[in-house]
Amino acid sequence: MTDSPLTYLGKLPNRTRGHEVLDALAEMVSRSGLDVGDRLPPEVQMAQQLGVGRSTMREALNRWEGLGLIRRRRGIGTFLVAPIPAPGGPVDPDVRLEGAAVLRLLEVRSTLETQVARLAAERGTKGQKAEIARLCGVLLEIVARGENYREADIAFHTAIADASANPMFTQILTYLDQAFERAADSPFNRAAFGLDSFSYHGPLSDAVVAGDGDAAERAVLDIIASVRAEVEAIIRDGGQG
Repeated sequence: MTDSPLTYLGKLPNRTRGHEVLDALAEMVSRSGLDVGDRLPPEVQMAQQLGVGRSTMREALNRWEGLGLIRRRRGIGTFLVAPIPAPGGPVDPDVRLEGAAVLRLLEVRSTLETQVARLAAERGTKGQKAEIARLCGVLLEIVARGENYREADIAFHTAIADASANPMFTQILTYLDQAFERAADSPFNRAAFGLDSFSYHGPLSDAVVAGDGDAAERAVLDIIASVRAEVEAIIRDGGQG
């Protein structure tokens, strides 16, 4: 890479905010050939090149950091830690970036939660398994009523993690629930997101209660596959679904 990445940043009209700044940064990354592990130009220089304030640039970089795309190292710089989708096309940049972040999150959850479900099936006490079954019933009733299910879903999956008899799993999965910040109007925040996956929550609960580790793993994989398919569809239609 011979040219400075700053070469690919030009003044934005009317001190533009929001998506235009993110698109300009994505274009810089794409055209300059920056890759995972590379350092971005200094924040102040990028702001000057775009003709925006440092606070605007900081907000944009905070957004990328919240999506797990960059990592700041104090006194050293800001580094790419995940691929940045190329700008352009009909899909909103936030949808592309959030969708990619959700897919990375699902990859991690798939690895962790299959083992958590198996251990819960093998190690869970009678009381823990009864609580898992109860929480699953509560969750599915809330979903059937069309109400906000997020807290009930977290309680159900947390109970399974607790039954694994390894509290570190619970801590890690709690962190993953807060792993990145979604935009307020994100299609990945809408009430209907993930609803198709709930048809597999009953089988997951039944498998854990029955002590069937293989079936528990399969149910987790079915849940993850369902959500992944929905994320990919949202990315394809630009969040308009």
